[in-house]
Amino acid sequence: MSTRYPFTAVVGMDDLRLALLLNAVSPAVGGVLVRGEKGTAKSTAVRALADLLPEVPVVAGCRFSCDPASPDPACPDGPHESTPAAARPARMVELPVGASEDRLVGALDIERALAEGVKAFEPGLLADAHRGILYVDEVNLLHDHLIDLLLDAAAMGSSYVEREGVSVRHAARFLLVGTMNPEEGELRPQLLDRFGLTVEVAASREPEQRVEVVRRRLAFDDDPTAFAARWSGEETALRERIATARALLPSVVLGDAALLQIAATCAAFEVDGMRADIVMARTATALAAWAGRTEVTSEDVRQAALLALPHRRRRNPFDAPGLDEDRLDETLERFQGEGDEDPDPGPEGPGPEGPGGPGDGGGGGGVPPQGDGPAPESSTAPHGDGPAPENAPAPDEAPAPAPQGSGGVGERSAVKAAEPFRTKMLSVPGLGEGAAGRRSRARTEHGRTTGAVRPRGALTKLHLAATVHAAAPHQRARGRSGPRLVVRRDDLRQATREGREGNLVLFAVDASGSMAARRRMSAVKGAVLSLLLDAYQRRDKVGLVTFRGRDAEVALPPTSSVDAAAARLEQLPTGGRTPLSAGLLKAHDVLRVERLRDPSRRPLLVVVTDGRATGGGADPVALAARAARLHASEGTAAVVVDCETGPVRLGLAGDLARELGGTAVTLDELRADAIAGLVRNVQAEQYTTRRAA
Repeated sequence: MSTRYPFTAVVGMDDLRLALLLNAVSPAVGGVLVRGEKGTAKSTAVRALADLLPEVPVVAGCRFSCDPASPDPACPDGPHESTPAAARPARMVELPVGASEDRLVGALDIERALAEGVKAFEPGLLADAHRGILYVDEVNLLHDHLIDLLLDAAAMGSSYVEREGVSVRHAARFLLVGTMNPEEGELRPQLLDRFGLTVEVAASREPEQRVEVVRRRLAFDDDPTAFAARWSGEETALRERIATARALLPSVVLGDAALLQIAATCAAFEVDGMRADIVMARTATALAAWAGRTEVTSEDVRQAALLALPHRRRRNPFDAPGLDEDRLDETLERFQGEGDEDPDPGPEGPGPEGPGGPGDGGGGGGVPPQGDGPAPESSTAPHGDGPAPENAPAPDEAPAPAPQGSGGVGERSAVKAAEPFRTKMLSVPGLGEGAAGRRSRARTEHGRTTGAVRPRGALTKLHLAATVHAAAPHQRARGRSGPRLVVRRDDLRQATREGREGNLVLFAVDASGSMAARRRMSAVKGAVLSLLLDAYQRRDKVGLVTFRGRDAEVALPPTSSVDAAAARLEQLPTGGRTPLSAGLLKAHDVLRVERLRDPSRRPLLVVVTDGRATGGGADPVALAARAARLHASEGTAAVVVDCETGPVRLGLAGDLARELGGTAVTLDELRADAIAGLVRNVQAEQYTTRRAA
């Protein structure tokens, strides 16, 4: 086995190390989610934790790591009444992002189960991780069907495998640790809530600390064994401290005053459900044990809140995780009990103001603070409640002339997006075979059964009726003499299933002068933000192309990070002419490259414009029509979000949609509460348009 980098040799990252150690002291805390940029030693620190955990007593020979003190009565390898005990090192099991369902939960031998009636079960990673650590690197890229299985196992503490009436259940209680780079996309809220703690990590900007990181890493790469030996003393001391804290943990008292502070803090930050309260209580108790104390203090509660609440207070995918530490300190001070060990606030009790408040001390947690109250209003970026007359500025606005854009129209600074809303369902026509998601119809491993085929390779989803139907005519020739069905390999049939896939949603946004009226652009950005939120929920990749002045640019290459797209949209300035053809051609280039990278992921082009074309050549309207027909000739599904407002409308966006072979919707029609069925699917209008052509 290769030598792991020592945990005590990790430089900096105090919050990450503390969160991992607290879980080592009390696995009931519920695991850690580590968020951070690439190259910050997230995986190194997590893998190093396994060597610090104490050995695990197990039933000898049990593949499911049953505890000799209380073996699982339903264990597939049981019963274990007289089986001797053994001890083994704590396991860290890594779940690859591309793992199959059978690899995660285990697999049944379908042929033996049908032909012999034998439950031949091969355990999966959940069985290996029982009473240990299940580590998922890049957990935000994990497929939805694997996330569902993880959620079930984490909630019930067991794993169920059921195939056509044959079922196996085994215990699966593990410490879930995940690492992720937020630039590559966010986690589903259900899985996010399953992580007890979260920490943000970033590379140090201190030259001395960076030098030490490089020095230690080079020394480890040169001679891992010698490097580990140099740190063996610190590793042993830390291992002993973990054992001591574990022994002290049952004696730690969580008093009523601390419990009231925990409840008040969770209520103040409006977290959903009660899991946050429980996790905070367990974390505060583990902090006290780690410090060698038998009573939880306000500082323990504060540190527990900084670790347990940031990822639970997100209200939508575009909210950055974090806590307002000033508000946290105010809440803790208000509900501080008389018997608490914190410094006395004064003879007259905590007053409304005064020096020496709880915020004066250094804040732990390392999570960037984020204001929880209402943001100050900006006179240059008002919210729009909806489309307004095109040239009507806000009453308090008189924007000064900005530098001239390339198209001769003054450029305006970025405006803030209006509040997002729930949008209509947009989907790609036909039946795809892309990555699992929630947008368009596709052939998938999960979903409703639509037929049966001969398996290509290993059988994963048996179609029982089709298998019996294939085997029935051959029973006499095979010498069947009893009630048991004689099944051969050639009789087996794989079920074909239909579910939903995620798509590539490419936004082409008109940022020209004709879109520059502030309230109008605010409404447009709000609509695109709403579509981005919908793309996040449907597990799509997104990209952003903008066009204004004389050219178009790729503001964001296709990515799984909807947050990044929202940030680029927020910074988008407006002004200049409308090179519509350039925007469509740039979108075509992006889609062409993405088809080569991921041929199975089908695209959906969303053009956000008023349909005007005033730049890009001698006849910009004709050039835009030709570019649109290029998309139509390749069968790209397209939707035009018509941003034209005012009493007189030219209908140019509708003309563009017809050239694209797609459909046009207004900003109002894009809302889910608009007229039912208007944009429920793109395919009906697209097929009609193509037949007419």
